[in-house]
Amino acid sequence: MKKLKIEIMHIYDTLSEAIDDLDKRGYTLDFNLTENGIECRRTKEVYPPEVFEVVEVYRFEGMSSADDNSVVYAIEMVKGTKGVLVDAYGVYADSLSPEMIQKLRFK
Repeated sequence: MKKLKIEIMHIYDTLSEAIDDLDKRGYTLDFNLTENGIECRRTKEVYPPEVFEVVEVYRFEGMSSADDNSVVYAIEMVKGTKGVLVDAYGVYADSLSPEMIQKLRFK
């Protein structure tokens, strides 16, 4: 029987509140999207979808404009390294590989 990892989702009012709390919980790296993975801003390493998992997702909607919508992904590498990816709703969807699109769909 496969064990399921149950993660308790937190509730945040703002994007900065989510990022600050995730940092306190060990999600200290900052990632950017690339076509075929994510890149660590600090080390410039690119990680393909098969070496990381999205463990938490938080969506934020702007009060004044749909352009202010963002998503925060809590990312955990297979080796245990953790960080966050902040993305605007759908901005880069057209430039992502099918594997990355599938990986960013939180189950």
